Amino acid sequence: MRVEVEQDKCVAAGQCVLLAPEVFDQRDEDGIVELLDARPAPGAREGVREAAEVCPAAAIQVVEG
Repeated sequence: MRVEVEQDKCVAAGQCVLLAPEVFDQRDEDGIVELLDARPAPGAREGVREAAEVCPAAAIQVVEG
Protein backbone atom coordinates (compact mmCIF):
# COMPACT_ATOMS: atom_id res chain seq x y z
CA MET A 1 0.00 0.00 0.00
CA ARG A 2 1.10 3.51 -0.83
CA VAL A 3 -0.67 6.64 0.41
CA GLU A 4 -0.82 9.97 -1.41
CA VAL A 5 -2.36 13.24 -0.26
CA GLU A 6 -3.32 16.35 -2.18
CA GLN A 7 -2.80 19.19 0.26
CA ASP A 8 -4.42 21.71 -2.07
CA LYS A 9 -7.72 19.77 -1.79
CA CYS A 10 -7.62 19.36 1.99
CA VAL A 11 -10.29 21.21 4.00
CA ALA A 12 -8.70 20.45 7.39
CA ALA A 13 -11.55 18.27 8.67
CA GLY A 14 -9.07 16.12 10.62
CA GLN A 15 -10.81 12.76 10.25
CA CYS A 16 -7.64 11.24 8.80
CA VAL A 17 -5.67 12.13 11.93
CA LEU A 18 -8.32 10.61 14.17
CA LEU A 19 -8.42 7.37 12.15
CA ALA A 20 -4.69 6.92 11.46
CA PRO A 21 -2.58 9.24 13.63
CA GLU A 22 0.59 7.30 12.84
CA VAL A 23 0.14 8.10 9.13
CA PHE A 24 -1.45 11.57 9.08
CA ASP A 25 -0.96 14.83 10.95
CA GLN A 26 -2.18 18.40 10.48
CA ARG A 27 -0.13 21.56 10.09
CA ASP A 28 -0.38 23.80 13.14
CA GLU A 29 -0.98 27.00 11.20
CA ASP A 30 -3.94 25.89 9.06
CA GLY A 31 -4.85 22.26 9.81
CA ILE A 32 -3.93 20.99 6.34
CA VAL A 33 -3.03 17.31 6.19
CA GLU A 34 0.58 16.20 6.39
CA LEU A 35 1.57 12.68 5.37
CA LEU A 36 3.86 11.08 7.93
CA ASP A 37 4.21 7.65 6.33
CA ALA A 38 3.53 6.98 2.64
CA ARG A 39 3.92 3.21 3.17
CA PRO A 40 2.09 2.44 6.41
CA ALA A 41 2.58 -0.72 8.43
CA PRO A 42 -0.05 -3.45 8.04
CA GLY A 43 -1.67 -2.54 11.37
CA ALA A 44 -2.41 1.00 10.18
CA ARG A 45 -3.83 0.13 6.77
CA GLU A 46 -7.47 -0.30 7.79
CA GLY A 47 -7.48 3.17 9.35
CA VAL A 48 -5.85 4.64 6.25
CA ARG A 49 -8.46 3.10 3.96
CA GLU A 50 -11.25 4.42 6.17
CA ALA A 51 -9.64 7.87 6.26
CA ALA A 52 -9.57 7.95 2.46
CA GLU A 53 -13.23 6.93 2.31
CA VAL A 54 -14.47 9.56 4.77
CA CYS A 55 -12.28 12.46 3.63
CA PRO A 56 -14.80 15.17 2.65
CA ALA A 57 -12.42 16.62 0.06
CA ALA A 58 -11.20 13.30 -1.41
CA ALA A 59 -7.65 14.49 -0.69
CA ILE A 60 -6.33 11.01 0.21
CA GLN A 61 -5.56 8.32 -2.34
CA VAL A 62 -4.64 4.76 -1.50
CA VAL A 63 -2.68 2.79 -4.08
CA GLU A 64 -2.78 -0.92 -3.32
CA GLY A 65 0.17 -3.14 -4.10
